[in-house]
Parts: sequence; C-alpha cells; structure tokens
Amino acid sequence: MDFVSIRVITDDVARLAGFYEQATGLRARWSTEDFAEIRSATATLAIAGTRTVPLFAPGSSRPADNHSVIIEFLVEDVDRVYENLSGQVTGPVSGFVNEPVTMPWGNRSLLLRDPDGNLVNFFAPVTPEAAARLAR
Repeated sequence: MDFVSIRVITDDVARLAGFYEQATGLRARWSTEDFAEIRSATATLAIAGTRTVPLFAPGSSRPADNHSVIIEFLVEDVDRVYENLSGQVTGPVSGFVNEPVTMPWGNRSLLLRDPDGNLVNFFAPVTPEAAARLAR
C-alpha cells in the first residue's frame, strides 16, 4: 500500500485551489470544474466540490467542517512561506494560528487555516534528528 493523497471537499473549488497554488507554488491540475489536484513529487491534495459527494455516498462529507485533521507540507523555508502568505491569509475562517515557531521535536512550523477553515501546517526540519527522521 502507498498513501498518495488526501481530498478536501469545498463549496468553492476555484477559491481553495487558488489558495493552495499561492501557498505551495504548485499549479492545480483540473479534471472538471468540480475537481482539481495539487500534486507534489510525493503526494496529492485533491480538492473536490460538494457535487462530487453523492458519487461516493450522499451526505458523507460536509465542506468547511474539519476539526481533527491537519494538512501538512514539508517546505524548505517556513519563514519565507509565512512572508509569502502574509496579507493573503485573511477572512472570516482563515488566518494564521501561529507565527513560525520551532517545535520540541525539531521542526520549524507555521500553522494556519485555509479559506475553508482547514488547518494547514507548513514545516521544515531544523535539527539533525528531525532531518534524519524525515529523510526519504
């Protein structure tokens, strides 16, 4: 088995895909107006509209209702991501949860909420132990 993606359901695929394009520097690949993917070398963030939910199971997912999952991106420079997103991460549900901070386990981390309120963590290892743990 190989874990390859996570899917986020939203009321506004274009808005959310645009946010992740800005945040990651990666272009969204669109299959339909209801489905886009942000692909990196190791995983994919799929962004799907609410009209896709009934294809799996009606009512099984609700947009902007995540309170337990954090979407994480390994980046080279957390502080640069913070500078890039300053002024972009605003709104009734989005915003920075914290400024860049170094965690006890050796990662520098930036936690924020995307336009749908989903938690997103941009992180980079800053200790040799953290770098070794994340080596692929």
